[in-house]
Amino acid sequence: MNIDSIRDGVVIDHITAGSSMRLYELLGLDAVDCPVAIIKNAVSRKMGKKDIMKIDGEINLNLDVIGYVDPGATVNVIRNGERVEKKTIDMPQTLTDVIRCKNPRCITSTEQELRHIFRLTDRENKVYRCVYCETKG
Repeated sequence: MNIDSIRDGVVIDHITAGSSMRLYELLGLDAVDCPVAIIKNAVSRKMGKKDIMKIDGEINLNLDVIGYVDPGATVNVIRNGERVEKKTIDMPQTLTDVIRCKNPRCITSTEQELRHIFRLTDRENKVYRCVYCETKG
């Protein structure tokens, strides 16, 4: 397999094996107009297996989405073929408009303009709860 290096863009590395497609969907990468490569189950000395995403274009990524899907992933910013920045991602305290409340009686079901806001309530088990009705996200 041959995946070219990128000139200007982002590499999301150390993604838990099998999580890259969920990340792809939540980041809305299907709507970007630049090449996106997903490498699934790549061999990793540290993790055993991992996924990697390469985005060959300058886009703004919602780091909260990455932290929600896979805390511990790293984001490498590439400029002129060189890594200029490396960020280790952690779980965000608050998620806004990343996931939707599943409770049909939640106010977000009837009030369309309300933002879907979730707060981290259990870091160990990665539990987020709706700020309006406390439903688990």
